[in-house]
Amino acid sequence: MAEKKKNKKTSGESTIALNRVATHDYYIEERFEVGLVLMGWEVKSLRDGRAQLKESYVILKNGEAWLLGAHITPLASASTHVETNPTRTRKLLMHRHEISKLIGLVERKGYTLVPLAMYWSKGRAKLEIGLAKGKQLHDKRAAEKDRDWQREKQRLFKQN
Repeated sequence: MAEKKKNKKTSGESTIALNRVATHDYYIEERFEVGLVLMGWEVKSLRDGRAQLKESYVILKNGEAWLLGAHITPLASASTHVETNPTRTRKLLMHRHEISKLIGLVERKGYTLVPLAMYWSKGRAKLEIGLAKGKQLHDKRAAEKDRDWQREKQRLFKQN
């Protein structure tokens, strides 16, 4: 008998890659779930968890959203017959009204779009992008100090 995979979550969603640097460098004001246009070898690599969002970003160009700098490492066995480009520009799938809203905020108000997480949802690869404002250095220090205090407070309560 074939054994069932036990590492899958029951809800059908699992994380492929996270961008932890984004929450350190930016204030995330709003989050959007978008789809990705992928090639076959990229889907196979994502199933194996070979994605990195650390240095990637999202741009809006000609009424479309594009993901730049995301690195998807090709599998040696799955991509023998096609030419692979691990950091190619990938199109994002969003509703027209969401794109027009984001264009206004990014161009006029100085926001930026950063990818936060890549995950599976109902068998499809999704990307969570955040509408973000950059943090100053003193803001980063204050956030780190607050995070350390919360951690210390939890330790104190746990000991008592």
